Amino acid sequence: MKHLAVNKKIPMRKCVGCGEMKPKKELIRILRTEEEFLVDVTGKKNGRGAYLCPCKACFDLSVKSHGLERSFKQEIPQEVYEKLAKEMEQIGQR
Repeated sequence: MKHLAVNKKIPMRKCVGCGEMKPKKELIRILRTEEEFLVDVTGKKNGRGAYLCPCKACFDLSVKSHGLERSFKQEIPQEVYEKLAKEMEQIGQR
């Protein structure tokens, strides 16, 4: 009897910028902890997460459309957006 290859289900997430569904591994997770917002590179930290494509266009779209604010159900200060933009830039340079 042959063993059939089991197709593993790929977890999909929606980018809060462009709204496209993509495999979770292709997206960057933005995390809200009790103290702060940060970019979760590992995707495993505890807290509420929202996902973004790793491009500046999607980040800008999420700021303009308030996609992150909707995901986290709260207002996000401008300084937080600036910090997240810097962190995402550093990830993009790797």
